Amino acid sequence: MQDFRRERHSVSRLTVHLVCVTKYRRKVLDDAALAWLREHGAKVFEGMGCTLLACDGEADHLHLLVEYPPKHSISVLVNAFKGTSSRLLRKERPDIAGRFRDDVLWSPSYFAASTGGAPLEQVKLYIQQQRASQAP
Repeated sequence: MQDFRRERHSVSRLTVHLVCVTKYRRKVLDDAALAWLREHGAKVFEGMGCTLLACDGEADHLHLLVEYPPKHSISVLVNAFKGTSSRLLRKERPDIAGRFRDDVLWSPSYFAASTGGAPLEQVKLYIQQQRASQAP
């Protein structure tokens, strides 16, 4: 039971697989942007008491595997990540910002799935192999 989160009133192991899609599915996420998002996500989630376990994606979407405490809802996690990453990545990368008229990087929707049914290593491997599975 070492990998369980232990808090004052709870013991948990909550993980969620999130997928965020760029607005209009524009293919704007290059390797540098994906690396920046990985680093930024780790900081954002750490500040919320969460852990980013895996992060990777393709030109038009990003997969995240996040371990989180029961006090946070998934929508709060997504909003914190998408809001800050959209603003800061567009500031850091004007070439990406120029691709959107309305100053928004992400689509307002997202995908979230509990990872309780699959071993975490399988989900991590799936996320890490996203770009490799894309045929040119």
